[in-house]
Amino acid sequence: MRLLCGLAVLAGSLGAAGTAYWEMNSYPEFLKGRFEGISLTRDGTLQLAPRSETMFGTDQPVIWALARDAANQIYIATGHRGQVYRWNAGKSELYWTSPEPEVFALAVDSKGVLFTGTSPNGRIYRIENGKAQEYFNPKAKYIWSLAFDAGGALYAGTGDEGKVFRISAAGQGEAYYESGQTHITALAFDTQARLLAGSEPNGILYRITAKDRAFVLYDAALPEIRAIVPVADGRVYVAALGGAFGRKQAGAAGAATAITAPITVTASPTTITVEGAQGGVEIKPNPEAPKTTPIVPATPLAAVPMLDVSGVEKTALYLIHPDNLVETLWSSKEENIYGLVHSGGAVLFSTDTQGRIYRLDTDRKATLLLETREGETTRLVASPGGILAATSHAGKLLRLGEQPGDSGIYEAPVHDSGNASRWGRLSWRADVAPSTKLAFRTRTGNSARPDKTWSEWSPPIDSPGSVISSPNARYIQWKAEFAGSGGHTPQLRSVTIAYLPQNTPPIVKTIQVTAQASATTAKPAATSAASTVYSITVTDAGEQSASSAGNPTQTVARASATQLVISWQAEDPDGDKLSYSVYFRGEEEREWKLLKNNWAELALTLDGESFADGKYYFRVAATDAPSNPRPWARETELVSAPFLIDNTPPVLKTSVPRRPGTSVEVDVDAEDAVSHIRRAEYSVNAGPWTPLEVEDGVADSLKERFLLRLTNVAAGEHLVVIRAFDSAGNAALAKLVLR
Repeated sequence: MRLLCGLAVLAGSLGAAGTAYWEMNSYPEFLKGRFEGISLTRDGTLQLAPRSETMFGTDQPVIWALARDAANQIYIATGHRGQVYRWNAGKSELYWTSPEPEVFALAVDSKGVLFTGTSPNGRIYRIENGKAQEYFNPKAKYIWSLAFDAGGALYAGTGDEGKVFRISAAGQGEAYYESGQTHITALAFDTQARLLAGSEPNGILYRITAKDRAFVLYDAALPEIRAIVPVADGRVYVAALGGAFGRKQAGAAGAATAITAPITVTASPTTITVEGAQGGVEIKPNPEAPKTTPIVPATPLAAVPMLDVSGVEKTALYLIHPDNLVETLWSSKEENIYGLVHSGGAVLFSTDTQGRIYRLDTDRKATLLLETREGETTRLVASPGGILAATSHAGKLLRLGEQPGDSGIYEAPVHDSGNASRWGRLSWRADVAPSTKLAFRTRTGNSARPDKTWSEWSPPIDSPGSVISSPNARYIQWKAEFAGSGGHTPQLRSVTIAYLPQNTPPIVKTIQVTAQASATTAKPAATSAASTVYSITVTDAGEQSASSAGNPTQTVARASATQLVISWQAEDPDGDKLSYSVYFRGEEEREWKLLKNNWAELALTLDGESFADGKYYFRVAATDAPSNPRPWARETELVSAPFLIDNTPPVLKTSVPRRPGTSVEVDVDAEDAVSHIRRAEYSVNAGPWTPLEVEDGVADSLKERFLLRLTNVAAGEHLVVIRAFDSAGNAALAKLVLR
């Protein structure tokens, strides 16, 4: 049965112009959610994940390594007690306990004998029937990897000197290749029996063909080669990461042995007692352990640097072709690849993010197969019963089946609607077979992360287009509950939630009033009806001509009139279209007068002369009504600071000139009714302007007296022009003629 609900159903429930939609319908979007028994296909479809079951729990903090022998027995190496377990067909046992706290590497030879590499005092042990003997001591701090060649020689990748050792028999070994790197983190043999070795911290993959002879197959951009998996056709899969896991292993080994007192391991037929540790540590039977083994404390975990740079690639999966061409199949900025296995024509890899397991098919597209939610999924191994996965949470061993499970839950990430919202309808697109079920629940809250303040999960919603019953809030989350039967699973492709965010009122930030000159308009000279009946024109030749038009006085045109420009800044948090109403009120007035209504611009120009002198307030009211239904429209306003309008120049008076000696002194009184007198100046015979001295030293009041003093005045007639300015820039002029 195909379930489909279009957006038309969503919009019809609310009808508001501001209706928004949260839709999830793609692989990257679904990948942000929480998976519990759910897979995400490469085309962005959610469905039930392969059935998984816990086969064995070691109760150890982490599983470092897995190995399978010809009898399909699985060996499990753990930390931080150095215990190795054996599991087969549902039966498990503690197989061996190492005198060192970490067992990072396992390998099984052609006879089914187990070999282990221990750390931080790197030794290789041969374990048969639970009895161990030291096989080789490379005198290295860490043993990260082990691998057998076709002839039965054992190779060991070590640190912290980055060497590969070849061990031909018990106690017989040599340094086969020195890489110059710090660690050899992975070993494997390709189809031509050539040794492949991965390193850290430069992420170099070597192909070692003989003692001290190697070819750099690939120099990765990431620091650590984590896993190498050759396949039968000559290709090689390689996982690289940012160095965090290998350093975590090293830090774990250091933390396990960072004890200030000397430690000695003493063996007895039944127990191994670690002396010097607080209270002592009793380790299970290990009759093959050496009598006395000193453990040298390693670097504590806190001192081990971790490379974790956000926003850059953390990990990558490469495919190296037989002609050495390197292809990047998958990379991530959020996850690190830990385990890698090739099975059934596809490559599977596991990561540290909620213990995810991915499958990469031949089309290069990744399917999120399972999210184990068991910490990191550290190792993968193929078995006849399915893929086995080791986790770091309580050291569990999981098995993935071929058929999907019976139930699962997908929990979407939290969605921020930006403001308290009214929820509409929940719709989805899915294929739901008759024997399967799909239902949804929602919850809401006003904190970014769900907590006790959030609402409870709603009752199940099993019909697309149903109205969401969760309370109005800013944040919302949904989850889908899947139920399958007989290998069938619902397939969910998209989910859409309609909502109407609470309308946020607009904001008026500032109001500014400025004066500017209007456009200059030329005015013709006025002609008086009482003008003379003739005029005289004087040419540069001194000739005169008469006409009946006369010779009237020309009037110098007044400067252009002043305009007031009221401007403001406003915005709407929701991005709504705004309209404005502008009002004014005089300082002594009580009521606001409307200047403009339903105005769409951010400025209004007025005739400045239409306002009498005085102080005025301006009010701008903004509304988002153009974008919202009337009941939900919001309005806000802002009142300006008082603005002084002064169109009248000061009154200027001069005293009778005084003549002390050869000087001339004149008192100049300037007075304005509205704004303060700011300055006064004078000009003699149309010369440059010279400031006048204010009598009280500071020009700061409505009435000021200035002193004009002219010294050494030459004989003859002189024109003196005096002007005074108020704070509005109006100028008053007076003229004196001195003889």
